[in-house]
Amino acid sequence: MKTFYRRAMQRLYLGCIVLSGLAMVAITLMIPSGVFMRYVMNDPLQWPEPASVIMMVFFSFIGGAAVYRANQQIAVEALMKAVGARRRAGMERGVHACMLLVAGFMLGYGVHLCVVTWGNTIAEFPSLSTGVVYMPIPIGGLLTLLFIVEKMWLGEPPQDDIMYSDAPAELE
Repeated sequence: MKTFYRRAMQRLYLGCIVLSGLAMVAITLMIPSGVFMRYVMNDPLQWPEPASVIMMVFFSFIGGAAVYRANQQIAVEALMKAVGARRRAGMERGVHACMLLVAGFMLGYGVHLCVVTWGNTIAEFPSLSTGVVYMPIPIGGLLTLLFIVEKMWLGEPPQDDIMYSDAPAELE
């Protein structure tokens, strides 16, 4: 069971990274195209800015879950490395508890936000529900909860995890 869960979290992490990367590429392509059309072609497009905001919401919440799993939260990690081992263990439990609250809030109120705004639309995309745009919030909360469970139940991901595949190599 533990091996299955660890592999599932590896796949979820990889999925978060790939989807967040695709969202960032989309933003990178949309914004310059909007600027080009507005200032060079003198024919502004209405959709690049709101589409980029939608992609940024997606990038922030889905990528945020991956950042938590990879321990790349700068302030938390810096503080954790500055204290002794015994104090660090207590602080880790506190961080997990706080993150459980945040992720639970994102999941609970994110679902509520999606339900409440489901009938609304965005002016530039009349067929797109606002509730769909807000879906990354509860999804990010759920993914973060799953990653918290992994850390609390199984500990940190092992060094052969895909998460460490981009680590710098040692030089001879």
